[in-house]
Amino acid sequence: MPNLPIPEPLTVVSPHLDDAVFSCGALIAAASEAVVVTVMAGVPAAEAELPDWDRAAGFATAEQAVTQRRREDARALGMLSARPEWLSFFDSQYGKHHEADDIMTALSSAAALQRGGTVAAPMGLFHSDHMLVSHACMLLRGSLLQQDTTADAAPPLHWILYEDAIYRRLPGMVQSRLLGWWQAGLVASPVHFPTAPWQALKMAAVEAYESQLPLFNAGQLADIGAPERYWSVDIVPAPGH
Repeated sequence: MPNLPIPEPLTVVSPHLDDAVFSCGALIAAASEAVVVTVMAGVPAAEAELPDWDRAAGFATAEQAVTQRRREDARALGMLSARPEWLSFFDSQYGKHHEADDIMTALSSAAALQRGGTVAAPMGLFHSDHMLVSHACMLLRGSLLQQDTTADAAPPLHWILYEDAIYRRLPGMVQSRLLGWWQAGLVASPVHFPTAPWQALKMAAVEAYESQLPLFNAGQLADIGAPERYWSVDIVPAPGH
């Protein structure tokens, strides 16, 4: 399958403060002035309970953990000539529950999505936060497709879905998501971008997430460095079309 042009402007929706670079870093680097909208970027209160993941990373408080991860995210995206846009929802490890409709509303108001172009959203593999953000993105996509095009409407968006790094390596994860879309009346097709020249820059940016990387095993780290994979999703055509 031939490579498609690098999409510009590009907005990447990221569940957490690292997922976009881990999953799409080469595409972000290849695009001009990409924006990454991270959904679960809310900073917990200083007295919030410290989860095991943050404790293992060496943090004393959850507030300290997310504040540091925001710094790492800003540094990584700066290396890729991109900029962050952080939403205030909380990572599920902090005991907060969010609804997909609320995330969809927040995404629809995000400045980055108002400029049109292409949105790269997570497939939503395995992790509950990833599945929630993916669901919110698909709700927003469906809502926008139903809107009438008017002179005053926001620029149209083209949607692609990226395979969530680390989780895509789990047996059956990608296949299960593709089947779920098919059962929902959607057909997914792989899309390819010429991102190989930016892979080394991506891996340099990955190193900025220094509080996260020591917690990953060798297989997970290898998956971050594997080629990125993207899909487009369309309505299954009626028979005879």
